Amino acid sequence: MQQKEGQPRLIQAMRDAFSLPDLRKRLLFTFGMLVVFRFLVHVPLPGVDPEALAQFFEQDSLLGMLNLFSGGAMKNFSVAAMGVYPYITSSIIMQLLVPVIPSLQAISQSGEAGQRKINQITHFLAVPLAALQGYSQLAILTSQNVLARPDGITTATIIVSMTAGTMFLVWLGELITERGIGNGISIIIFGGIVAGLVESLGRTGVAWQENPIGVIVFVLVGVATLVMIVMFIEAHRRIPVQYARSTFRGGRMYRQSGSTYIPLRVNTAGMIPLIFAIAIMQLPRLIASYFMNPQNPGFWDGVYRAFDSGASAPQGLLYWGVYFLLVFGFTFFYTMVIFEQMNLTKTLQQQGGFIPGVRPGKSTADYLSGVTKHLTFGGATFLSVVAIIPFIAREITGVMMLTISSTAILIAVGVALDTMKQLESQLTMRRYDGFLK
Repeated sequence: MQQKEGQPRLIQAMRDAFSLPDLRKRLLFTFGMLVVFRFLVHVPLPGVDPEALAQFFEQDSLLGMLNLFSGGAMKNFSVAAMGVYPYITSSIIMQLLVPVIPSLQAISQSGEAGQRKINQITHFLAVPLAALQGYSQLAILTSQNVLARPDGITTATIIVSMTAGTMFLVWLGELITERGIGNGISIIIFGGIVAGLVESLGRTGVAWQENPIGVIVFVLVGVATLVMIVMFIEAHRRIPVQYARSTFRGGRMYRQSGSTYIPLRVNTAGMIPLIFAIAIMQLPRLIASYFMNPQNPGFWDGVYRAFDSGASAPQGLLYWGVYFLLVFGFTFFYTMVIFEQMNLTKTLQQQGGFIPGVRPGKSTADYLSGVTKHLTFGGATFLSVVAIIPFIAREITGVMMLTISSTAILIAVGVALDTMKQLESQLTMRRYDGFLK
């Protein structure tokens, strides 16, 4: 279908998508599942003090950022307070264990049945992780007097409800993947982030009355962050590959040749290093909350204050400096793990491909490893800078009410681009013009 004169490509593509019955059904199903998710966010758990909970989240910017990921579910202390993050943690653990444990590696290499088995193990592992994370949240809220100390039965009920809420969201995500558009788990996270941004827009008006110049600079920093994230997500280096294969048909030998490229991304790790780093940065503050004594401040009170993400410079330099280094290190570690799992050298040999000017075998492996390390250095620097942008923006503008959640922007942009590409491919298969060029 040709684009109408004066009609933006995106609007025209969306109209074309809704004009096709199967695509319209997939889009409406995705929207419907997101509505179910938003209803679940507002199903509260018993025994919480809403005012104390809201004040607790306002005092800790890290919890505010995590609440943004859950779409407000954590701040409401609903059954979906943990979102799908226990499942994501389980997936990351399995990705790291598969190349280390021979039995898991053998299962993963046994085709589609093996991948289903790995997926099943990931789901089973997510259940105890969700229960553990639910208990941790409950313990933190109880220690801060946000939640009345529950008895054993109430504690078990809350933990089971939060675990069930997480697994229900995982099920919704898999339904979206199967019957909707895009990766379902990512769409659920995207829906939570977008819903949380609405509340942030409401605080912008209040901040404007107090510091209009700071808000303007804050918005400019946010736009610059968005542009930088889009550029680095799409950035990749093309490694040329040529194929030369001989086939025998009817007693004759035929030579086939062709060329393509391997796209090595600058940001192969995605947002995984940020999740790793956030989890580790939470530990000192979580442990200190069990031992600190506000009436008689001591060592643990100092640890609790030192790892306060809302602290200004110079106190905040410790937290954000350690965070920067952790993101940088985890990016290298995770990228190398993924690169080893891809085993590009073996794949090229099996398919009769080679990189021009590079000997097959060890030389090819060393070449690809060197290129990956150089690209990863740029990607690690990018992710580390993105991680500390909230601190930089706050110090430059002096606006304390707003927070640029660069991690949330990174996730949202990645999910949006991936979903747009999937929709583009669906339209292209049906000979419709898409909106990406």
